[in-house]
Amino acid sequence: MNWNLSWTEALGFATGAVCVWLVARQHIANWPVGIANNVFFIVLFLEAGLYADAGLQVVFIALAAYGWWTWARGGGPATAGSLPVRGTTRVEWVWLAAAGVLGTAALTLLLDRATDSTVPFWDALTTALSLAATYGQCRKLLESWWLWIAADLVYIPLYAYKGLYLTSLLYIGFLALCVAGLIGWRRALAAAGARPATAVTA
Repeated sequence: MNWNLSWTEALGFATGAVCVWLVARQHIANWPVGIANNVFFIVLFLEAGLYADAGLQVVFIALAAYGWWTWARGGGPATAGSLPVRGTTRVEWVWLAAAGVLGTAALTLLLDRATDSTVPFWDALTTALSLAATYGQCRKLLESWWLWIAADLVYIPLYAYKGLYLTSLLYIGFLALCVAGLIGWRRALAAAGARPATAVTA
């Protein structure tokens, strides 16, 4: 096992862990910390040949700006709760599923034909899942945690395969934090008297 730890990977580890912890606590500071994390991972993934994941970080930066604005515009305190947690509607699920399937197929084809990626499908799949999860996080959709959990279950072995062992370890931590976030947001939804996501209609 050849483990060549870089400062970029170490800083990505630290900012990523803090970011997910803040999201689980519904703290608006997760967005600027997440942007810093994205910058570190752009460099790291380009070096590792994970081109879709590197490009994904650029999209994440744009989504983080949107999420930051969305969470803040409700006028609530900076620590939490400006935007309420809610379930994903049926219409939203249809759009997310369609975008996920089409996005995975298109990215797989692009990476296979235009890059030297050795894992085009898995790189594309994690990209599509992460984009869907980030959109849900921006809107505080409870089920965004399930999408992150699915993505993390692919990311963990993928990064280990590419030799990014600390990043793989980070995503094990992400997986645990995602479970905690899911539980916390579910409690917030229940406390607000909202119905379960399966009962929500468009």
